[in-house]
This record gives sequence, structure tokens and C-alpha cells, in this order.
Amino acid sequence: MLWKKLDSAPACTVKFHFVSNSVFFPLVFCRLILAANRDEFYHRPSKSAEFWDSSNEILSGLDMEEGKEGGTWLGISKKGKMAALTNYMQPKIDKNAKGRGALVTNFLTADLDSYSYLKKVSVEGHLYNGFNLLAADLNTTKGDVICYYGNRGEPEPVFLNAGIYGLSNSLLDTPWKKLQYGKQLFTEVVKRSQDLSKEDLVKELLTVMNNQEPQLPDPAIEDQGKDYIRPILNKYAALCVRCPGYGTRTNTVVLIDSEGCVTFTERNMINADVNQWQTSTYEFKLHS
Repeated sequence: MLWKKLDSAPACTVKFHFVSNSVFFPLVFCRLILAANRDEFYHRPSKSAEFWDSSNEILSGLDMEEGKEGGTWLGISKKGKMAALTNYMQPKIDKNAKGRGALVTNFLTADLDSYSYLKKVSVEGHLYNGFNLLAADLNTTKGDVICYYGNRGEPEPVFLNAGIYGLSNSLLDTPWKKLQYGKQLFTEVVKRSQDLSKEDLVKELLTVMNNQEPQLPDPAIEDQGKDYIRPILNKYAALCVRCPGYGTRTNTVVLIDSEGCVTFTERNMINADVNQWQTSTYEFKLHS
């Protein structure tokens, strides 16, 4: 996941790229740009992104794995709440740990602000396998707040300042080579964005997130994943993971402009077939 966050300006208002509150492109005036991949077993049952709550305000894909139904990895609401989750790679998983996908849906449906929610989650962080969680309050009038918490890192959540960020299956901005490479490609797209329509910007970001060039050697990934990761390292060390039965099965790009207009694009594998993909786009305006 790659993203870029910028400071607010008085007169005008980021694998993933996130921009908050003051980026002007002649053809695209964005305050947030996010590009993300979901890597998962191809046969794990899921629903593609749609508005799924009773008030038709929360947009996300949904996990339909038995016992974990309703969890998600990335979502946004018309009220301006947004959250994204990545797992922290660990050689051994505790099968009795709490399901991580509910961390996103619980925030999207809660009344708590992003920092307060992550603070609450941090108290119970030890009950989960490793994860990273971004939570955001996007408000066109008051400004945007985005916070981060990882339960294998610092004990307290943090507010994110202006800048370009990257998040994979380690802590925020851990210098894995594939993450650094992704940030480089993402930044190059942003620099060219003044010459791109919104549709072409989305297309360029999807191209970045589907790059399959392994970034090796990478001792940091090997050290964290140990024997678990070594057999698939050549595939795992790319932005887009392609292993037998497992890999990148969803790309998501979120654009939000200065007026709070959201463009949410999801490219989703269908029928567990790497040659079959379906792309859908939702456009709406934030209430705040």
C-alpha cells in the first residue's frame, strides 16, 4: 500500500499512496490518493466492493471465510471514515487469535474518531496476530486526520504528518526493497499526474500495483519471514505477488478531491483465475 499526505494550506484546502488536504494537479485536484493490493489465497471466499450497510453509506469488499464473515481489508464511508489493514508477516500464526478483518469494519461503523479508535485497539493488540491499521477521518471543512497503529511496533498510535508513505507486511515504511521500489514508481506517477486525466491516473496506479519484478536480494524480508518465506521469496519480493494459489487478487485505487468527491476503483480477480478480472468504479461525495 502506498500513499502521500500533504499539509493543509489556509486558502485551499499513499502497496498505497495517500495525499491529504492540498495537492493541486491541473486536471486532478486531489487531497488523497491511495493505491493498495490485497494478497490472499485465490479460493478464499470474498465479496467485491459494494455499499453493504443498511444506510448504504459504507463501501468495501468483504471477507466471507467461515467464522470471519464481514471483515474487510479496506473501506470508506460517505461520512468520511476510511481504514486499511495489512497483516504483519510472521512465521507462525496463532489460530486462536481474534480475526483482524473486523478491525476495519468496526471502525467504519463506530462513532469514535480515528485516534481514539486506534488507542482502544492498541489496548487489545496482543489478542491478534500481527497487523497494521490505518484509520482516517476525512473532513472537507475541518481537514483530514490519518492515524497509524501496528501491534508489532510502538505501543501507541501515531498521527501521520505530510509526506509519502508505504505499508506492506511489516511496520510503516519498513525499507523492504519492494516497498521502496513501489514508492519510487508511485512518486513518478504523481509527478506526471498534471498531464493525466483522472481515468489515466487510475490506470497508471494500477500498472504500478501490478508490477511483478522481484526486488532481490532482500535480507530484511528473509529475516522477518524466515523459513516460511524462503520457498516463495522470488514471487513474494514483488509488488504484485503471483504464487500458485496465492497472491494479489484485488487492486484498489481511491482518489478524493478538494471538494470531497471520491472515486473508488477496484480491480478484482474472479473465479480464482489470474486471467479473469473485473473492474468496478464508484463515485460519490463525502457528507462532511
